[in-house]
Amino acid sequence: MRANAQLLLFLGAISITVILLGAAEPLKAQAEAAKSKTEGAQTAEQKFTNIQVLKGIPADQLIPSMQFISASLGVECEFCHVEHAMDKDDKKPKLIARKMMIMMMQIDADNFKNERVVTCYTCHRGSVHPVGTPILFAENTPVPHAPEEGMEAATALPSAQTILDKYLVAVGGTDALQKIKTRVQTGNIEVADNKYPIEIYSQAPDKRISISHPPSGPSVTAFNGEAGWLSASSGIRPMTPAEQQAARIDAELYFPLRLQQMYQEFQVGSGEVIDGKATYLVSAKGKDTPSLSLYFDQESGLLVRLIRYLETPLGRNPTEIDYADFRVVNGVKVPYRWTLARPNGRFTIQIDAVKQNVPVDEGQFVTPRVQEAH
Repeated sequence: MRANAQLLLFLGAISITVILLGAAEPLKAQAEAAKSKTEGAQTAEQKFTNIQVLKGIPADQLIPSMQFISASLGVECEFCHVEHAMDKDDKKPKLIARKMMIMMMQIDADNFKNERVVTCYTCHRGSVHPVGTPILFAENTPVPHAPEEGMEAATALPSAQTILDKYLVAVGGTDALQKIKTRVQTGNIEVADNKYPIEIYSQAPDKRISISHPPSGPSVTAFNGEAGWLSASSGIRPMTPAEQQAARIDAELYFPLRLQQMYQEFQVGSGEVIDGKATYLVSAKGKDTPSLSLYFDQESGLLVRLIRYLETPLGRNPTEIDYADFRVVNGVKVPYRWTLARPNGRFTIQIDAVKQNVPVDEGQFVTPRVQEAH
């Protein structure tokens, strides 16, 4: 069952049964802020039944908030909810969850100016029951660096500008990149031990549509520069605003060139070792754009990992994308393999062929008539 749920989620066929979490009382400042941002849009309590704590948040943030709880505790929806009757209050864990959300919000309000510093994951760490006793030391357990060591290392790091300039050169440079007007990629997607064909069509500057072919029928994830949608055999649904922000990043054909226009604040740190290669970490923040953690191979300068964050009222849901198997096509280095991971699973796309500057049917980027998936 879990594998099937991952498959639906990752192929873009998100026909989710409403996940409802009744709770007690909204955090007033958060509700007012959410309301001002979504004037005219439905709130959670307007669209769903028995919403008590998360009142005032945009309706499209409720499901991501529930996904955050699920990932933080390592449980499925039915741990708190009655299957096919999500609005009922029959289960004790749901009643406890209401109290825990209020407690968490109050801690952040009293100590961190309502910023989501303390979250469900802070205590649970993927477990139903928080661990209150320190874990015993085990041999080969990594020892954290002292703060002084981290500060000394930071002084030797290159600037963000230097790293981003090297990245642009590594992929082929401005001229080569801007000569690419379209890109067609074909290969396979591997998810939950299954493999299916996939095609990805891109058109500059920011149109992208991927079509995978599971046994249930074609599954589509599309963004046309203005709007995004997801479709499968069960129907079509528009992307939420947060999903569109993420899709816009994926659709940027000139991402190495556009990065410094999309984001205004960059910080550099020591990155992790990825596939045996040392990396630099560049944290990017911008207005109305998901925050990014970017890992660049110190030697080649290429982007080998991107982590973006979906903000929810309860905390941030991360999505990690690892890029590998870079090959030169028309003077531009393109990753032929990328692995996308979320707290509830992962999938890998392996590309077999890339064609650039070939005709692409513009009709496929026309927003279809939306029919909500059920």
